[in-house]
Amino acid sequence: MLGVLHGIVACAGFFAPYDPAEQDRKSPYSPPMQVHFVDSDGHFHSRPFVYTFKLREGTFDQYEEETAKSYPMRFFVNGARYRLLGVLPSRLHLLGVENERAYLLGTDAYGRDQLSRLVFGGQVSLLAGLLGAGITLSLGLCIGAAAGYYGGWRDDVLMRVAELFLALPWLYLLFAVRAFLPLAVHPLAAFFLIVTLIGAVGWARPARLVRAVVLSAKERDFVRAARGFGATDVYLLRWHILPETGSVLLTQAAILVPQYVLAEMTLSFLGLGVPEPVPSWGNLLSSLQQYSVLVSYWWMYLPALAMVPFFLGYLGLASALQERGEAYKIQRRSLGSVM
Repeated sequence: MLGVLHGIVACAGFFAPYDPAEQDRKSPYSPPMQVHFVDSDGHFHSRPFVYTFKLREGTFDQYEEETAKSYPMRFFVNGARYRLLGVLPSRLHLLGVENERAYLLGTDAYGRDQLSRLVFGGQVSLLAGLLGAGITLSLGLCIGAAAGYYGGWRDDVLMRVAELFLALPWLYLLFAVRAFLPLAVHPLAAFFLIVTLIGAVGWARPARLVRAVVLSAKERDFVRAARGFGATDVYLLRWHILPETGSVLLTQAAILVPQYVLAEMTLSFLGLGVPEPVPSWGNLLSSLQQYSVLVSYWWMYLPALAMVPFFLGYLGLASALQERGEAYKIQRRSLGSVM
């Protein structure tokens, strides 16, 4: 499931019907269009179709279906230009209708397609989570390995700093640091700023876990034997000790990615993350801060529901990796007792 979700986000231009920044000022807060197989006269159609919406007379934000004309849904249609995987130029989209716009998840206040913004927003939020987790695990691996392998005063200093970072309320720290920096920054600069902040504050827990693994691994017989044959510290760490941390790092990655995605969403939701018009999962939900949107436009909640499979998938992955790691440890202990 995670592979499918990441594939859809990676190929957002193909799966999104429209350009996420394109506005349709005639359709603000248009509700999701229903996909039909039976028309208003009771006739069945083999191809799914949609009806467009029109404003009800005397209202400004209430729509009703125009059943006079239907618009068949088509696969592999040409539309807005994009770059597949950020490289290959293309205009091919998975779904669409001809001579009309189909809003399957509705539109926002500017008439932008919510489905397109959801898919493209996943690129920003998921990439922030992946890069942030990569920075955290790299720092945690280096600091934890140095503390566990060399020990002594280095271990004491590094672990005291780690305890300080563990004690800090990192989410509030992110708020404070991001609010201190200028808000009017380029979206790309804001993105890398968020990734750096998120990745730099969470290294303490992975570092402590890596340290524990390194402390155990460096005392094993094969490491002692390699050291006795004159192996250098770099050789021992690279070939004998650091590979032992692989299961810990994978489990931590499965835990940290959704945690950091949520951190990016929180910052963007509060207006401290990636600014408009670049979509992210956080600023997709920012309109819910308005009471009128909360009570009137239920489809604005849909992006939040669409993110649930992503978080559940990573939760299941973390649980599976943890169980596999425990089984691996038990197997190693049994082999050690036999030897």
